[in-house]
Amino acid sequence: MHVKPKKHLGQHFLKDQSVAENLANALTGVGYKYVLEVGPGMGVLTQFLLQRDFETFVVEIDTESVVYLEEHFPALEKHIIPADYLQWNPQSIFGDEPFAVVGNYPYNISSQILFKVLEFRAQIPEMAGMFQKEVAMRIASGPGNKDYGILSVLTQAYYDVEYLFTVNEDVFIPPPRVKSGVIKLTRKANFELDCDEVLFKQVVKMAFNQRRKTLRNALKRLDLPQGLIAEETLALRAERLHWTEFVEMTKKIQQHGV
Repeated sequence: MHVKPKKHLGQHFLKDQSVAENLANALTGVGYKYVLEVGPGMGVLTQFLLQRDFETFVVEIDTESVVYLEEHFPALEKHIIPADYLQWNPQSIFGDEPFAVVGNYPYNISSQILFKVLEFRAQIPEMAGMFQKEVAMRIASGPGNKDYGILSVLTQAYYDVEYLFTVNEDVFIPPPRVKSGVIKLTRKANFELDCDEVLFKQVVKMAFNQRRKTLRNALKRLDLPQGLIAEETLALRAERLHWTEFVEMTKKIQQHGV
């Protein structure tokens, strides 16, 4: 039995064993004993995760893939979660225990997968994953780069990001139309921000949603007081600011009672 890739699920099954092994080996296993693979498909990556010392769980929305995994991976008994990762609560399996996340992520939901990792950052010290190359570069990009944006700032505030390697189209079934990139996230030692984190996220999103405008104009809806509007930083565009500067700006906005 082989699983047919389903377009509506954004499935592109990895067939290159060395790429899968390199992705599995990106995880260190330091600080956690559980690993969650998102969207294992036919288990090309799973087989290498099972060779490691940690305890591997997989979450899979495709019922055909679930049946395949049950038949071909007896080691996954009671470790297959037939669910939509985006709707599923990892605490139902892991409680408050730390776990890593890994996967060849469907391109159409890869950003949402990343946002869920950020949501559960207190429990996720490490993540490795395959993204569309453009998205991977965006996550890893620094200030002043055209790829730098919301994903970059929100991720880098909590994690150190490393772009590991690029993957060509021909190692997938079916081949996607774009190259892929593998990145690794390692949570910062101090990953709690010294500001209101909800406001921080709001400021970052507002700043980049009108990235051609200066921050002064992009943040107009916050009705900032004159003293803050006059600050030199607000004459810049969002793409010029490091994530730490967004934290400092959020703190100042808080201090002005906005």
